[in-house]
Amino acid sequence: MHTGRRLAATALAAALTVIGLAAPAAAAESNGGTRVMPLGDSITEGTQVPGGYRIGLWQRLAGAGYRVDLVGTQYNGPAALGDHDHEGHPGWRIDQIDANIGGWLSATTPRTVLLHIGTNDILQNYNVPGAPNRLSALIDRITASAPTADVFVATIIPLANQNQAAAARTFNAALPGIVQAKVNAGKRVHLVDMHAALTTADLIDGIHPTAGGYDKMAATWYAALRAVPGTIGEPGSGGGQTLVGAASGRCLDVPNGNTANGTQPIVWDCGGAANQRWTADGRTLRALGKCLDSPTGAASGARAQIWDCHGGTNQQWTLGTDGTVRGVQSGLCLEAGGTANGSAVVLRTCTGAANQRWSRT
Repeated sequence: MHTGRRLAATALAAALTVIGLAAPAAAAESNGGTRVMPLGDSITEGTQVPGGYRIGLWQRLAGAGYRVDLVGTQYNGPAALGDHDHEGHPGWRIDQIDANIGGWLSATTPRTVLLHIGTNDILQNYNVPGAPNRLSALIDRITASAPTADVFVATIIPLANQNQAAAARTFNAALPGIVQAKVNAGKRVHLVDMHAALTTADLIDGIHPTAGGYDKMAATWYAALRAVPGTIGEPGSGGGQTLVGAASGRCLDVPNGNTANGTQPIVWDCGGAANQRWTADGRTLRALGKCLDSPTGAASGARAQIWDCHGGTNQQWTLGTDGTVRGVQSGLCLEAGGTANGSAVVLRTCTGAANQRWSRT
C-alpha cells in the first residue's frame, strides 16, 4: 500500500501485510514547541493525500498561534505542512505498533499522542475479535512509557466494504469502555469519535480519505486537543517577538501564514498572530516552524524568504544594537521595500536607514 495506488479492498488487505513500506525518514524538524506524535497506519501517513490530516491540523494550530512540534521517525507531506514528522506506518496493525512504540516514545518524548489504529486488523482479518484487547494493551504500553503524555484515542474511520464496515463499528463500540477504564485508573487518555466525523463519501478508495475527508479528521483532532488544556500549549505559546519596521511601523509578516518554502515576508499591520511572531533560536529567526532565509550567494536586492530550517549560515542573522538584522553569510541587511501593507522585504547593502531598522516587541 503506497501513495497513489487504488486497490480493491481484498487486494489491498493482502498488500497491507507487507511491513516497512513507509518512505525513509528525513532529518527531524523541530521548532521547540509542544511535542505531538501522530501515531497510526497509512491514514496517519496520508496515503492517497501525502500528509493527510496532518496538513489541516498543522495549519489550524499555526494559524491560532499554537507552537507545536510534530514528532516521529517518519517524514512526508507537502510544503503546506509546516512540520513533516509523524509515526504513521502503512499496513501496520495494532500489534506491530505495540512492538515498536517503546523505542519511538523514547526517541521523541511526545507531550501528546494522537492514536488512530485498528483499520489494518480489520482489512487483514487478523483476529478481529481480539483487536480491542490489543488496543487496550497498546494504550497501557504508551501510558507506562510516557506517563505524563496525554493520549487521544480515535475510533477508526468508516470503511466502504459492508462486512469490514460492520467489523469497524463493533471494534469502535468497545473503545469508550476501554478509554473510561484507563481514565478510572488515573491515566491521561481521551476518546475522539473520528468515525462520526466522516462518511464513506469522504473516502477516495473505500479506505483512505479524500483531501476533504482528511481535513474533517484535522478539524476533529483540533477540537479534541483544544478541549484538553496543555496538550498543545496555549495560543501564542509560539512565543517570540514581533519585528516592527522603524520606517513603516508595520510588522515583519509571513503572508497568510503560508509556510511554503520560498514564501517572501512582507510588512503588514501588527496583529500579534503567529505569522508575525519570530523566535530567536541561536542565530536563526523562526516563525510558523520555518526559518528566515537568505538565498545562497545572495546579492543586494535578493528577496528574503522562509525555508525549512537547516542551520546553514544563510539562515543565521546578527541582530544589531542599531536595530539592523544582518545576514551572516551575505552581510546584507533586512530591508522593507516600502511602508505600505504588503511591501516586500528584501536584502540590501547595510546603510542603517529607517527601512533597515527593526524593533523587537
